Amino acid sequence: MPTNSRQKIPDFKSLIQQLLSTPSISCTSPAIDQGNLHVIELLADWFEALGFHCEIQPLDETKNKANLIATAGLGDNGLVLAGHTDTVPCDENRWQVEPFGLTEKDGRFYGLGSCDMKSFFAVIIEALKTIDLQQLQQPLIILATADEETSMAGAKAIARQAQAFGLNRARYAVIGEPTDMRPVRMHKGMMMESIQLTGQAGHSSNPALGNNALEAMHKVISELLRWREELQSTYKNPLFEVPVPTMNLGHIHGGDNPNRICGSCELQIDIRPLPGMEISDLRAEMQQRLKRVLQETGVQFKTEALFDGVNAMETDKNAELVQLAEKMTQSESQVVAFSTEAPFYNAMGLQSIVMGPGSIRQAHQPDEYIEMKALQPAAEIIRQLIEHHCCSNQV
Repeated sequence: MPTNSRQKIPDFKSLIQQLLSTPSISCTSPAIDQGNLHVIELLADWFEALGFHCEIQPLDETKNKANLIATAGLGDNGLVLAGHTDTVPCDENRWQVEPFGLTEKDGRFYGLGSCDMKSFFAVIIEALKTIDLQQLQQPLIILATADEETSMAGAKAIARQAQAFGLNRARYAVIGEPTDMRPVRMHKGMMMESIQLTGQAGHSSNPALGNNALEAMHKVISELLRWREELQSTYKNPLFEVPVPTMNLGHIHGGDNPNRICGSCELQIDIRPLPGMEISDLRAEMQQRLKRVLQETGVQFKTEALFDGVNAMETDKNAELVQLAEKMTQSESQVVAFSTEAPFYNAMGLQSIVMGPGSIRQAHQPDEYIEMKALQPAAEIIRQLIEHHCCSNQV
């Protein structure tokens, strides 16, 4: 990297500070939701200064949400380093420090996104400061996505254009979610659905005047609980702390007054499938069960995906990347309950793991932080991965 380009790259702490000072909240509420474009532009400037070819992929009509695809090197056996640039919302009244900035205290960097997961991009850049991109023998591709915390729209958009962005020239992917730099090779999926029933409102003094959607929802809930028992008796994986798929009945609302027959009712559920369970199959079975249980009630129903969902992720324990990461980190690969963008990269044919600095226990918390002592060791491991996969001839 030329000296004048190197001088454009801030020091490690300043990298993190600038990322945290650039808000990029994603939320299902439009009033809170923000764009991530300024973070993407910041990263693009830095990676271009390092010598990468950068493409910005707009995601919406407002053009304030985008992905970054930064590529260096040629070949067909490359490495992807991926992460999301958005954060969850925060209640500033619950924070003791400024969320949108870096506060250094007690050996920690505090700030929204410090752990989940803006610091990972600073780790990548720090790792690259000692690598000559002209010496790459395989491509290195950096992916920075939008809206992981809500819709996964960024990862989906990249997947749709994977070949156009040259991802067919990669073989391995590391998604830098906070795992204390222990490789994760398996996690559950996630789907969230709304079940909406429409009956007929009427005066409660005469049930014949209406059709009670709340009573019909009682039938739906009973059927869902039966289905949950069947799923949990059919699918088990003892590697997970909770070894069965879960179904949570999380939100219900119906009617408006006790003296009116309930005309409509909505239930929202969350299902966490195990590897081997496809979300599309679960949605199809749910539709069949609802149709059957409601067919003689006269109540109409429709379902709505609260977001498209993420399938479970699994990479074989004996896969090359898993074995290499275990050796470099001197830790066994992990199985976790939270979901990531990794299934999208596996679906592209990439051998994927989830591994990044910071603890998931700090993610989505007030006064989110990352331990400063974790950053340089993380950069060293990422540097070793780059050198192994991209700076030597891999077959």
